[in-house]
Amino acid sequence: MIKASTICTYRYLASLAFAMLFVLFSCEEDNENPDFVLSAPVQIASFQINGVNGTIDQKSGAIVFSLPYNSNVSAVTPTVELPAGATISPAITTPTNFGQEVEYTVVNGNLYKKYKVRVQILQPILRFALNGVEGAIDHANKTISVVLPSGTNVSALTPEIEVSTGVSINPASGAPQDFSSPKVYTITAGNRSEEYTVTVSLQTVGLNVAFLGVAANRGALTNPDEKAAADWLFSKFSDAAYLSFDEIIGGRDLNQFDVIWWHHDAAMELPGVALEAKAVNALKNYRAAGGNLLLTTFAARYLETLNVIPQGKGPNNVFGDFPPAGFVDQNSSWGISFKGHEDHPIFAGLQTYETGKAYLLEKGTFRLNHVAWWFLPEWGGYGNGAGWRQQTGGVNLASEAWDDQLNGRVGIAEFPGNGTSDGNVVVIVFGAYDWFNEPDANGTPSQANAFRSNIERLTENSIKYLAE
Repeated sequence: MIKASTICTYRYLASLAFAMLFVLFSCEEDNENPDFVLSAPVQIASFQINGVNGTIDQKSGAIVFSLPYNSNVSAVTPTVELPAGATISPAITTPTNFGQEVEYTVVNGNLYKKYKVRVQILQPILRFALNGVEGAIDHANKTISVVLPSGTNVSALTPEIEVSTGVSINPASGAPQDFSSPKVYTITAGNRSEEYTVTVSLQTVGLNVAFLGVAANRGALTNPDEKAAADWLFSKFSDAAYLSFDEIIGGRDLNQFDVIWWHHDAAMELPGVALEAKAVNALKNYRAAGGNLLLTTFAARYLETLNVIPQGKGPNNVFGDFPPAGFVDQNSSWGISFKGHEDHPIFAGLQTYETGKAYLLEKGTFRLNHVAWWFLPEWGGYGNGAGWRQQTGGVNLASEAWDDQLNGRVGIAEFPGNGTSDGNVVVIVFGAYDWFNEPDANGTPSQANAFRSNIERLTENSIKYLAE
């Protein structure tokens, strides 16, 4: 005799099996629905602008172009090869401005894929060198600066110049020139001409500057930003020296240095070796004897450790990305405002776009945005620039470009000594203070920062000012 409970179980299992078969056949019917397509191709086969094929990364959806100087991409109708049955939006029949990143969506059946098109226009002058020394080319301001060893005769130098395809330059590469004063070079492409001014200077001698780092020696530097900064320093100052924290701990005499510069970009936190008592005490004693410090990016967090400012008054807004993270700002160049301090020596000779304002980082460059500044209005109880000065003992010299009153951020500041002993300290902590522009996450090289010459000038001025 079968129990009623057993019969109920059989009925439940039969119902469950029937429901599963119903779902299975329903799915098969859906898969046979010609309007539900899950296998259509959505990959762009080719993308052309002005007859040039872009490099397509199908994994990331990036389409990258490098076009000749003088290319006009403000209203271009691209040529795109799509899979059969696919559509693309925005429509490629409409002229598009590729001066900024453009996003497209390809749809085929029930699938879609997004692409981002980035166009880089090659600069007219690719290389300018004298006696094997590479010049720093500032395309935004049409200037080229070359730093040669002290004592070089600059009255008859022969430049090596490389230009983009379709560009001519006058005077020509290989023609000797007198660079004892600035020399103007004219580049021409089609009906367009521009003038670049070349300035040659000699290395600073007699100024002992140390580049401080965690690495055992300069060759062991691994952070690209720190390495680029060190390379520039050694090209500019003939008496530059590398100084490691281990050497300080080992008792190296610091009094031989007019200025010690620590550019710490590798991590937001201070490294343990910098916090060891012997290192801290040696640097405190160095400053007490009149030694001067330049602390840039995350090194500004050392101010409290060295008792340059009261405890708890260090940078209150510290952030930034690290590879493979990072981003490109395609729309805005980043700059600084030093309104009211235009006559301060550290801003002398900066290329400005209006009085008291200068760009440091060009739009379109890859950046990590390493910041260690003071955020004034809401945080820290400072209220404004005056409150910050009163509580820290520092002098705020620059803020973000929008801040004409210097009451919003402190991005460049100095902490003067007492006039009889303590040396001066200058900090530069903007995200725009970026010595090296990394490739993006896909390995695509960043365009060169046309405003790096301002970073170099700001740093050189700061070192010379501190050494006075």
